[in-house]
Amino acid sequence: MSDQKVAVVTGGASGIGKCIVEEFRKQGVKVYVIDKATGYHYVGDISNKTVLEAFARKVISETGGIDYLINNALPLMRGIDDCSYEEFQYALAVGVTAPFYLSKLFAPHFREGASIINISSSRDRMSQPQTESYTAAKGGIAALTHAMAASFAGRVRVNSISPGWIDTAYREYDGPDALQQPAGRVGNPMDIANMVMFLCSDKAGFITGENICIDGGMTKLMIYHDDHGWTYTPEG
Repeated sequence: MSDQKVAVVTGGASGIGKCIVEEFRKQGVKVYVIDKATGYHYVGDISNKTVLEAFARKVISETGGIDYLINNALPLMRGIDDCSYEEFQYALAVGVTAPFYLSKLFAPHFREGASIINISSSRDRMSQPQTESYTAAKGGIAALTHAMAASFAGRVRVNSISPGWIDTAYREYDGPDALQQPAGRVGNPMDIANMVMFLCSDKAGFITGENICIDGGMTKLMIYHDDHGWTYTPEG
């Protein structure tokens, strides 16, 4: 088999995932993408066990092993008022079960120095109303990260990244949208892809089980009623 590095990226057809794919390819990494959107990649719904198994078989049969698994696919966001039982289960299947099962399927095939990166969200620690399905999935994958880091100890490093506000169209913002964030701007996919590349590199060889929040400092900013002219008006 070739000594070319191999990466798997879920939800890699657009947004943050696409940016991660492009950065890997710039480094000469062979990338396998699975996404439910149509395109020149493996098309499939990762909530489906048989889809995951077929995809993993294809990757291993063609490569013999993998170096990087990036669990990036986006769960459904529905709130407690409108989210059905089935929708909540689907969000968890995409956001937690699929990352777990892909990691399990690839477990015997990770090469030396391998790395798993789980894409969580700053919503794993803070919330807006009516976001339960997404928030539960992101909280789940953040906790799954340190559990897998312990189980894969000495074989695979496992870390998670929690993006804040990331504009996947690379729009630039001014005024309150930008200034409410201590970094002074809204994020873009490269802010996340750069960290993925670092965590997959030998430079991060002593980092595992960690969650890194990339949100421009937003989750560290304390906000009180009447601060900076902001007033709180409860809904309902």
